[in-house]
Amino acid sequence: MTGFDMSTTYLGLDLAHPVVPSSSPLTGDVDHLHELVEAGAPAVVLPSLFEEQVIHEALSLNRSLDQASGATPEAPEGYFPELDSYNTGPGGYLDLLTAAKNELPIPVIASLNGDSFGGWTLYARILQDRGADALELNIYHIAGDADVSGSAVEAMYLKLVESVRDAIDIPFAVKIGPYFSSLGSFAHKLASAGADGLVLFNRFYQPDLDLETLRVKPDLDLSRSADSRLPLRWIGMLSGRVDCALAATTGIHTATDVVKMLLVGADITMMAAALLLNGPGHLGTVVDGVETWFTDHGYSSVSQARGSMSHEHVADPSGFERANYMKALTNYAPDWA
Repeated sequence: MTGFDMSTTYLGLDLAHPVVPSSSPLTGDVDHLHELVEAGAPAVVLPSLFEEQVIHEALSLNRSLDQASGATPEAPEGYFPELDSYNTGPGGYLDLLTAAKNELPIPVIASLNGDSFGGWTLYARILQDRGADALELNIYHIAGDADVSGSAVEAMYLKLVESVRDAIDIPFAVKIGPYFSSLGSFAHKLASAGADGLVLFNRFYQPDLDLETLRVKPDLDLSRSADSRLPLRWIGMLSGRVDCALAATTGIHTATDVVKMLLVGADITMMAAALLLNGPGHLGTVVDGVETWFTDHGYSSVSQARGSMSHEHVADPSGFERANYMKALTNYAPDWA
């Protein structure tokens, strides 16, 4: 035993350590959830429940209910009973949440990816009622309409956060992308609107073209450690300056990635691609590496280390800003030179 205290707090939840399996296919299966717990997961984030899935299932049910409606005087409303109180949402997700809550000894964070204000608030309440310890609002919005201003997009986000805050009592974080003109200011606004945490950043998957079918096709490239530099910069810039928890995601693969995020001020780190590539057991390897690094460097706890290299505390804060850009360009030397 090293005596190093790995514990941290996120969204009011006390966690044994700051490496959390994030939303992925691994967290969408009960057997894999148990494997993650055995590997030492302090909490889990379930895959996102997409509002489109709920709407699709509801429409499918409605079509079935309407089948043969009015065909005979004996069944003017069709042959199926009215299901006013029936949950037309995807039961599989709710079953997963219920099973996770019943079987896992750790906090379970549900994830919601909605598309309308009514959808967000309704399903946020449903997930709360099913026992979620906290909620992650995964806002995957591509602002592609040239007639919609940046301020209008921000207003949409803020209204959404306010509506969810009014609808539920459990804590929630907002997972956003990096594409805002003044991210620091917007982060403050999200916290003021009711977000208990920010998850930085949502990774927008870029489409590709199939040259044989001449169609746009989805494509998925898993993250690399180098992808963590964007959240590293912004968590370092926001730490101590925004009144909410900060979770680092995208590019968290190794103990080194985790240590860096904690030093710049992250409350937790979230890992998906590395677990998909290496299996649930990789979690324990990373946690052991984090503990070893901090112990070897004289730290006594995660809370002592957190933010010690943030923008507020680092000796040269310009490294997070424009100066870093100039140094990177002027100091680079290609291998062939």
